Amino acid sequence: MKTNKYVNDLKAKSAAELANDLVAAKKELFNLRFQNATNQLDNTARIKEVRKNIARIQTVIAEKAKTE
Repeated sequence: MKTNKYVNDLKAKSAAELANDLVAAKKELFNLRFQNATNQLDNTARIKEVRKNIARIQTVIAEKAKTE
């Protein structure tokens, strides 16, 4: 499944790479919200997808912090 592969890829990354991914995802979410507010966004479902990806990244970061 697509989400399982994404989570497995996240678990294979280091803490620094996860932090970079989190920053990039938050920037993307900001840009998507900006586009949505100005009626330039075609795929509004992408906002929900990015929000869930941010949550997944934060979950993996918390799991790594707990095991260390």
